[in-house]
Amino acid sequence: MSIRILVADDEPNQLELLTYNLIQADYEVIRAEDGQQALDMIDEHHPDLAIIDWMMPEMSGIDLCRTLRSRSDTKRLPIIILSARGEEGDRTLGLDIGADDYISKPFSPREMISRVRALLRRAHPALADDILEFHDLRFNQTTMEITRGGHLVSLGPKESRLLAILMERPGRVFSRAQLLDLVWGHGVFVEERTVDVHLSRLRKAINAPLYGGVNAPNLIYSVRGSGYALRAPAEMH
Repeated sequence: MSIRILVADDEPNQLELLTYNLIQADYEVIRAEDGQQALDMIDEHHPDLAIIDWMMPEMSGIDLCRTLRSRSDTKRLPIIILSARGEEGDRTLGLDIGADDYISKPFSPREMISRVRALLRRAHPALADDILEFHDLRFNQTTMEITRGGHLVSLGPKESRLLAILMERPGRVFSRAQLLDLVWGHGVFVEERTVDVHLSRLRKAINAPLYGGVNAPNLIYSVRGSGYALRAPAEMH
């Protein structure tokens, strides 16, 4: 499972240092050199966490954080603010406008990675665990064994990846474009209808008769005009 982190900093050396250490820690990194580019990258790549420098051209880290917190699709995105400003008032401002953590420069790369891991554990517990569980679904991402109600489910690689994405963030609605990017990769030309085809196969596999010949309750919810989400049967209206 790849965890995607955005790093936004207008200092090339700092950007390289952060990128190198995050990649060494097995994270996928996307980079931006100013605030507006960072916002565009977040909209395009949907990272799991953002590390944002306070002072950047086009849009400051503080303004970027305010913007992200004001939007429904990014209001829960974990954010770490970086700054050479270490005064208590600056730290308080950074946290007050919505950052989850604040790290003063210069910093230890080891401490940065520890902060990233801690924040991911708090914000997305499923991302820090090899076992994904939802309702009666269980996905062991180490062995790639998937069970529903204790029964093995056979899925292809694309269906398995789709299921993992939905199980990592149950309840979140993913658009077809987002799922295409996350499963097939950015820049790969695949028609959006391909997502519907693979979701249909996924539904069929996990809803196969398990309980006395009766189909298992559907867990993949279609949101008209928006996309798909994983929800327990009682939540589906």
